[in-house]
Amino acid sequence: MNAQFKKGILELCVLSLINRKDCYGYELVEEMSKTIDITEGSIYPILRRLTLDGYCETYLQESSGGPPRKYYRISKEGQKALRRLMKDWNEFISNVSRILK
Repeated sequence: MNAQFKKGILELCVLSLINRKDCYGYELVEEMSKTIDITEGSIYPILRRLTLDGYCETYLQESSGGPPRKYYRISKEGQKALRRLMKDWNEFISNVSRILK
């Protein structure tokens, strides 16, 4: 996949996944890697920015084999941002599809 296409949509993908369920960073990487070629280095800066923007919150949870994991959950502001981004994305792909036909 073109790196520029990917760069613009990762925030939407992260918000969408943590909207479904709380996740820790590596779990997000694993889930997204099933569909998009990404690395941990792409996800953690996005998670940091989303947290600073108030779109997600973090909490620690004990893990069965190691130190506690930092989980991310979407906030009310994050849900609003997700709806806006989804609307923008759907409009964008619709407009691009019209051009490509």
